[in-house]
Amino acid sequence: MFCYQCEQTVGGVGCTRVGVCGKNEDVASLQDTLIFGLKGIAAYNFHANELGARDPEVDAFMSEALFTTLTNVNFDLGNHVEMLLRAGDMNLRAMKLLDEANTNTFGLPEPTKVQTGTKSGHGILVTGHDLLDLYELLKQTEGKRINVYTHGEMLPALAYPKLKQFKHLVGNYGGAWQDQKKEFDAFGGAILGTTNCVLIPKESYRERMFTCGIARLPGVTHIANRDFTPVIEKALALPEMTETTGPATMTGFHHKAVLGLADKIIGLIKEGKIRHFFVVGGCDGAKSGRNYYTEFVEKLPSDCVVLTLGCGKFRFNYTDFGDIDGVPRVLDMGQCNNAYSAIQVAAALADAFECGVNDLPLSLVLSWFEQKAVAILLSLLHLGIKNIRIGPSLPAFVTPNVLKVLQENYDLRAITTAEEDIKQILG
Repeated sequence: MFCYQCEQTVGGVGCTRVGVCGKNEDVASLQDTLIFGLKGIAAYNFHANELGARDPEVDAFMSEALFTTLTNVNFDLGNHVEMLLRAGDMNLRAMKLLDEANTNTFGLPEPTKVQTGTKSGHGILVTGHDLLDLYELLKQTEGKRINVYTHGEMLPALAYPKLKQFKHLVGNYGGAWQDQKKEFDAFGGAILGTTNCVLIPKESYRERMFTCGIARLPGVTHIANRDFTPVIEKALALPEMTETTGPATMTGFHHKAVLGLADKIIGLIKEGKIRHFFVVGGCDGAKSGRNYYTEFVEKLPSDCVVLTLGCGKFRFNYTDFGDIDGVPRVLDMGQCNNAYSAIQVAAALADAFECGVNDLPLSLVLSWFEQKAVAILLSLLHLGIKNIRIGPSLPAFVTPNVLKVLQENYDLRAITTAEEDIKQILG
C-alpha cells in the first residue's frame, strides 16, 4: 500500500504513517470498518435489487460513504463515527428491503421441519444465499427426476411457500460453508454455488461444481442468465445417489411467525416459564474457539429460548433442545439478513412490556467472520443496543481507542467462556 501523504510505502523506511495515508490510526480503523460494512450492505441490497426492489436512499449512501474513504478527503474522527451509525441505519433499511422482496416474491416463511441426508436418485446441491437462483433452478428441474438439496445459508429457503411447492426440493444436506470441501466431496451429485462462501474446490468434485451470479471459481463452469442446462445435464450424467438419513432440524421462524405466538410468549415470560432470550448466531468459520457457541447453547438452562440466524446455527441446530409449552427452545429465523427479524421481535417485546430493548431479558451473543456480520453489528449500534458479546475474537481492524469507545458507549465485549458468560448474563 502506498501512503500519498508521506509518499512512501506504508510501513517502509521513511514512512511517517500513523494510519492509512497519514490519517490517525483511529480514523483508518473507522474507515476500514465502514468499508467492511458497506460490503455487507451491498450484498443485501444486491439481492433485493435482483428481485426488483430498490431504496434510493441506500443507493445514495453507498456512494457518499465510499467517497468519504477516499485518499485525504476526511480526517474528522467524529464524522467517521457518524458515518458508521448511518451505515447501520442503511443496513437496516437494506435488510428490510430484502425481507419484503423475499416475502413478496416467495411468500411468508412458515415454521418447517427439514430432513437432512439424501434421497435415492440424481441430485443437485445448492449453496449460498440467492433464493431467485434456487427458484429458477427448481423450475428448470421440475419433472426431470432430480432431487434438489439446500446447503449452508440456503437452508431457510425450505420454509418459503413458493419454494416448498416444488416437491423435488427434498431437504438440506450438510452444514456451514467451512465444511464444504468435505461435504461436497461426499455428495454424489452436481453442486451449484450462488453467492459468497464458496471455497476453491478439490479436484475430486471440481468438474461437477458450477457457479452463477456473482460467484466465480477457477476451473469451474459459470452459469450465465440462469440457464442451468449444464448443471442439469451433469446431474443426470452422474450415477444415482443412494438414500441416507440424517437428523431433522427446524427453520422458518420469520418474525411474523414468531409474533403470531406473541401472546403465548408474553404469558410464558410473566409466568416465569421463559426466563431469558438469547440471539446466538451469525457468521461461522473454521477458527478454533467457535465450539464456544455449541457449548453456550447446550449449557443454557431449560427456561431459556434461543433465536438464531446465519450459518453459525449449524454449531447446534441439529440438536433437539425441546420446547417450553409448545414454543421451541431454538428458533431458526433464517439467513444472516434475517437479523432484521430478530430486531423486529425484540422491538415488539419491548413495546409489549413498555420498556426499551436493553431492558428486556434478551442478550446477543454473536459470531462474526465476514463483512455482513460487520454491517449487522453497525445496525445494532445504530439502534443503541448494548451488552453485545462477539467472538471468537474482536476484529483486528478495531484499534484500542475505537474499542474503548465501543465498550464505554455500548458495553460491547468479547466472549470469554460459555460458563462465565452465562453466569454473568443470568446472574
